[in-house]
Amino acid sequence: MRLAIYFLIAFSLIFLGCAVNEQDTINTGSAFEKATYKNMTVDELNQQLKTKDFVLVDVNIPEQNHINGTESFIPYDEIENQLDRLPQDKDAKIVLYCRTGRMSEIAAQKLAEKGYTSVYNVVGGMVEWVGKG
Repeated sequence: MRLAIYFLIAFSLIFLGCAVNEQDTINTGSAFEKATYKNMTVDELNQQLKTKDFVLVDVNIPEQNHINGTESFIPYDEIENQLDRLPQDKDAKIVLYCRTGRMSEIAAQKLAEKGYTSVYNVVGGMVEWVGKG
């Protein structure tokens, strides 16, 4: 019986020690927030193209049709290697699109992680753009 009590006490202390360490990790982990980008609908893109103040980049692989006003085609998996084709100002607005939005989402996250602060992903990509006419 005593052995069971000692075992229970030891297990409780170990469990409490792990819980305290886990809480410390949660509190200190918030200092490393993940860099983010913003999403943009095709309707928002259509409106903003009227007074275009951003760089529009197609990141789809393989290269296909482009939205009018597209400045560059940079494959999504090459975007980190072709930063010289983007504005030097990391606060410049950059809008990325692809066929469905998935590749541009990945590229947008990579740019955000590189310090770009005004990166947008067109949700739904060319499929949505063509669908809206």
